[in-house]
Amino acid sequence: MTEKTNPKPEETKIGVYVCYCGGNISDVVDVEKVAEKMREHPNVTIARTDMSMCSDAGQSIVENDIKELGLNRVVIGACAPSLHEHTFRGTVARGGLNPYFFHHVGLREQDSWVHSNNPGGATEKAIRLMYAGIAKANLLKPLDMIKLKAERHALVIGGGVAGLRAAYDIAGRGINVTLIEKTPFLGGRMAQLETVFPTGNNAREDLHSLINEVRTHPLITIHTLSELVNIRGYIGNYDVQIRSQSRGVSGDNAEAALAACTQEVPDDFNYGLTKRKVVYRAYEGCFPSTPAVDWEHYDGKPIEIDGQKVIFENKKKTFDLRIGAIVIATGFQPYEPPRGDYGYDELPEVVTLPQFIRHMGLRDGNVGELTWKGHPVRDIAAIHCVGSRHLAGVHEPQPDGILNNYCSRVCCTATLHQVNELLDEYPNINVYDFYEDIRTYGLEHESYYTEASKKMVRFLRFHGDQRPEVVAAPEGDTHPVLVKGKDYLTNGLEVEVPVDLVILAVGMVPRPVDDLVDMMKIPKGDDRFLLEVHPKLRPVETPVPGIVLAGTAQSPMNIQESCNAASAAAAKVAVLLAAGQVELDPYVANVDLDKCEGTGACIEVCEYEDAIVLETMTVEGKEVQRAVVTPANCSGCGNCVSACPHHAIDVQGWEVAHYEAMVDAITMEVEI
Repeated sequence: MTEKTNPKPEETKIGVYVCYCGGNISDVVDVEKVAEKMREHPNVTIARTDMSMCSDAGQSIVENDIKELGLNRVVIGACAPSLHEHTFRGTVARGGLNPYFFHHVGLREQDSWVHSNNPGGATEKAIRLMYAGIAKANLLKPLDMIKLKAERHALVIGGGVAGLRAAYDIAGRGINVTLIEKTPFLGGRMAQLETVFPTGNNAREDLHSLINEVRTHPLITIHTLSELVNIRGYIGNYDVQIRSQSRGVSGDNAEAALAACTQEVPDDFNYGLTKRKVVYRAYEGCFPSTPAVDWEHYDGKPIEIDGQKVIFENKKKTFDLRIGAIVIATGFQPYEPPRGDYGYDELPEVVTLPQFIRHMGLRDGNVGELTWKGHPVRDIAAIHCVGSRHLAGVHEPQPDGILNNYCSRVCCTATLHQVNELLDEYPNINVYDFYEDIRTYGLEHESYYTEASKKMVRFLRFHGDQRPEVVAAPEGDTHPVLVKGKDYLTNGLEVEVPVDLVILAVGMVPRPVDDLVDMMKIPKGDDRFLLEVHPKLRPVETPVPGIVLAGTAQSPMNIQESCNAASAAAAKVAVLLAAGQVELDPYVANVDLDKCEGTGACIEVCEYEDAIVLETMTVEGKEVQRAVVTPANCSGCGNCVSACPHHAIDVQGWEVAHYEAMVDAITMEVEI
């Protein structure tokens, strides 16, 4: 290692650091050779290597070099910028430099991982990439974070367990919360359960405890039958419009309307197993307790209440709010198998796991014998991975053409939990469990599998491309349904299991929230769930600042995980809004007003509302139009840079001159 001393005061003094990345880079790239070449650069004061630059020890090296050697630029070659650019920016700031006098070179993803079979070529590429980083660092200018006033008010979309938890935790930090729920009642899917794992607690008792905490909190306002219909603005200052439907009945006539109503529809709370009135409560003890009219199914005919004919009227209203951040907790819905899949919707003895849970909850106590549609149930088959882990050519794609090739994670434990509870009440029932893989991934959740085995549940393993077949048994058979397939626990033995009931362990699919996706410009993953920025470093954030995710809107989760994710979302919101001010990276478009001619070409290509507009101003005594950027709305995408015919726009921190210098450095002659 060599050091250059006594540089001229005006010299750019760059510190270059090349990370081994625990072997991820150094197993392919000769990092010592890379550092050696960097020392030859006239603007490089020092070049070092380290096994792990992101470690506390590695960061301390950079901090000390800035202070002791007077470095005024830093270039680090390491893993992806998405992982540690913020880490190293903080390191540079602690050393006393403007944090934007730093450039991050991704040597792992851009080099070692893609050239593992060519160490020599990978080393040369690393040298060129690092030279490009130095070329950009030479041109960097000091930048300041964008600081915005933040409204200490959060909007939570969704009144299930995740939304409730997020709202309560945010309010607990002294921030106002408005919670909106699209349906008439709070609770979401958790309200449809009887018990929860791993505690075994009564689901609705736990849920009602949380609901009571939320509804009595002075900083939380709840609006049911409400949805977001418009949003403008940016983090800290979102202007949102909420549309609410009326319940149709009031406390004065609610009970009379409920009693007088005769129109019935399938009860979605019980997954269609029963019927309910169009004036209804979701379940006994629900909140709000006031019944509501099912506007989707109400036929508009008058109902006689106390001798008067009454036609219910949906008096919709809209209202506006100014909020600082948004939590999306829109939840999931159980997968609905297509007609005929495993006999679903064709054979009355085939039900989904959510339907079976509701069937168990609808019983009037333990009557000594489990029945289904009036017939005794002695043998049950449970089939896993229905609606999950789909294979191309084996399963039918969803209506949007996408296969549910993901694992829904929760179904295995949920099925075994329900089977164990069933056998506690009805130990004489025989259960046959057809599975592809048992994935009881949670802490001590393997005990559900062990317990089921001890209770003599028969496990039969199938392959994903050889699913079991469910058919009606021949007339006069002892059971109404046969489950046929190969059991690979017994080397592919053909089996035929007669049963009275088939339970399909259906997976989770995201609720259709395309309206929110379009309004907020947030991304969806390949599985159609809403996508976070980074699963480890920014696990609840979306790319849109101030909009975060909670619970199963993001991915399949159990209740415990949903609440943890909601608490994480609440913590993020609290950090953003607690100080009444937010800070954003300054990588946004910047207009040179001396070059701008006000053509509006930049506005035509901008995809972000109000990010750039034309404003009238006076220049040399004349009124002219010039492009003006609202930094909070700008993503720094650079579309406007390419569109401007007068080259009047650049993206701060990523200027055209930076790119030109980097290209020149990458393509220059390098003696290896």
